[in-house]
Amino acid sequence: MSNHIDYTPPENIMRDRIVLVTGATRGIGKAVALALAGHGAQVIGLARDKSALDTLCEEIDALGAPPAFAVQADFEKLDWDAYLQLSLTIHKEFGRLDGLLHNASLLGQRAPIAHYDTMTWHRVMHVNVSAQFLLTRALLPVMQESSDGSIVFTSSGVGRSGRAYWGAYAVSKFATEGLMEVLADELDQGPIRVNAINPGATRTAMRAAAYPGEDPMTLATPESLAPAYLYLLGPDSHGVSGRSFDAQVR
Repeated sequence: MSNHIDYTPPENIMRDRIVLVTGATRGIGKAVALALAGHGAQVIGLARDKSALDTLCEEIDALGAPPAFAVQADFEKLDWDAYLQLSLTIHKEFGRLDGLLHNASLLGQRAPIAHYDTMTWHRVMHVNVSAQFLLTRALLPVMQESSDGSIVFTSSGVGRSGRAYWGAYAVSKFATEGLMEVLADELDQGPIRVNAINPGATRTAMRAAAYPGEDPMTLATPESLAPAYLYLLGPDSHGVSGRSFDAQVR
């Protein structure tokens, strides 16, 4: 096991690296985007909310980091041509992509399978699995231009051991683990490594929706987890692939 939990990112460890973060405007995605920028990365932030993207860009500018490249997109609505266009745009603007963090996802509903809303199931599986496949497939050519690429999927404890009432979210995270392992095995001899990370109980809006009675002040902040993400997205994890990490000590 690596020392990713105790990892202290060196200053400017992400300099000259170009990293795309999905769900980049709140929670863990925003914390990681700001940490990446603060350590020198060129951040490409993808999210649905334009005003939130504008705010992210302003905060990154305030860090003195390279200006963020904002991509407004809704995974529920994108077609294949939109994914291809994004890949072409990144190639035109930057020439390569060094990192891809799949952070955006839907919780759906907490309900037994017998009563799970069918359309919610399809929405969650599409955003949490199919959209990640489509984005990855579209971006693989531009990531192949990197000499040290890293793809990081966001997993969950309920994606490793099934738990009642977690429905499509849990199933989608099992699929995420499988997608990561298949892709890592396929890219084993190339310049791109592929891993997954389970953030654990974190002070986010999704966690609050899943556990409304929980005291958020007892949970880790998104900012406290950022070093583990920087480890996996940065050069210090070179050669580490096909593994699923926990961001917190259990």
